[in-house]
Amino acid sequence: MRLPSSIFVSVSLFTAETTAALYLSSTYRSAGDQIWQGLTLLFTLVPSVLVQLTLTFIHRDLSRDRPLILLLHILQLGPIVRCLEAFCIYGSVGRVEEPYVSITRKKQMPRGGQSEEVERQVGQAEGKLFTHRAAFARTSVIQAFLGSAPQLTLQLYICVLQQGVSIGRGTLMVISLLSIVYGALRCNILAIKIKYDDYEVDVRPMAYLCIFLWRSFEIATRVVVLVLFSSVLQLWVLPVVLLNFLVFFLYPWILFWQSHSPFPENIEKTLTRVGTTIVLCLLTFLYAGINMFCWSAVQVKLNDPDLINKSQNWYRMAVYYMLRFVENASLLLLWYIYKTDFYKFICAPLLVLQLLVAYAIAIFFMLVFYQFCHPCRRLFSSSMTQGLWNCSSLLCLVCTTSSPQSRPMGKPVLEPPSPSTHKEPGNDGAHDTGSDTTEDMPNDTTYDMLNDTVYDTPNEITNNISGGINGDINHSVSCNA
Repeated sequence: MRLPSSIFVSVSLFTAETTAALYLSSTYRSAGDQIWQGLTLLFTLVPSVLVQLTLTFIHRDLSRDRPLILLLHILQLGPIVRCLEAFCIYGSVGRVEEPYVSITRKKQMPRGGQSEEVERQVGQAEGKLFTHRAAFARTSVIQAFLGSAPQLTLQLYICVLQQGVSIGRGTLMVISLLSIVYGALRCNILAIKIKYDDYEVDVRPMAYLCIFLWRSFEIATRVVVLVLFSSVLQLWVLPVVLLNFLVFFLYPWILFWQSHSPFPENIEKTLTRVGTTIVLCLLTFLYAGINMFCWSAVQVKLNDPDLINKSQNWYRMAVYYMLRFVENASLLLLWYIYKTDFYKFICAPLLVLQLLVAYAIAIFFMLVFYQFCHPCRRLFSSSMTQGLWNCSSLLCLVCTTSSPQSRPMGKPVLEPPSPSTHKEPGNDGAHDTGSDTTEDMPNDTTYDMLNDTVYDTPNEITNNISGGINGDINHSVSCNA
């Protein structure tokens, strides 16, 4: 049984960030900066309350007679108590005989095209530790993107305004950045384990390193871009943030409405429809908070029983990073145009170039992870390179068809054949990681449509050519006659 080190790291970051934020808020109060004090406490207490509610919900403490645990959660000490409980369970393994065990079946990664199924006995203590790990993995994501990310952005903005970094503020910023990166890392690992729940997943250290570098560059660049833009255009930063947030908050609900699926009722038996709606809103709220700063590895799908999209959509990921890169470049361009005299001591073009290169480095490490270090890359129905190539081909198609010079004058446009004449590809297995819907990926006729004529088979092309030649010969014969 593995040591619950991830639980210790989560609780350590939570405790360190809360302590540093409380100390910094006291310094703001001493200096008379009540606004900065209130915002610092807001970004500390709100995620802390959400973490307590999440732990209580996952462990089902409301339906159990544990008043002391509930009291400690009210006092915001729940993570510390849960961590001590997890280590006590780990220390008692082997000393007390298990009253019963359960048998789990996991598939191994396919080797030579075949995958073996392995049975393993899981005791009651190991099951409890699994619940603790799952709970702290989710609370790390909540703490990172609903607390640490806004906290880091706020403190960096204060540093720009005050033109200085104090020891307390610098410490809080470093802890917040580590908390965000760790939360993004846990989100990636959580997505892998949810999507490939039937397989025994072994994440290697090189994969952790790639995820850490990918998320560090991506999140740090995003935060700096937002702070630079807000320092020169304070009134415009709120519409930019609200637009980003509303798009990602409403996107899962729009897909759910288009699917015409029934309202999810299997989240928790004790919840009413109102309670289920609140939980789903909190889930999409967290999803929007993650996508505000980085790509969310866990894609929300409300019409799925597990509320998670278990397919790997390369097209959606490529579109996200292209649009985010364009947005960051646009915000940096606006900052460069409207920058104040405060930035005259730095080389603004060099700073813009460094930030864009840093974001490109983040994308590079993301490609390395999915291409070489992903623990389940053998299960991909298509590689990332092929997915990005299909996405670029679709974008080329859109650009070509939208251009007025893309179609010669007088050339007829043939209607594409009926969808019934195409043979739909079969599903290779339950874990098809190409895409969850056919409308997200370009179809087989995408590349032929660049010529404005769609043919199904090579024989059809030959028949069209031969038919045109025979028609010309018959026309010439009739004219001679």
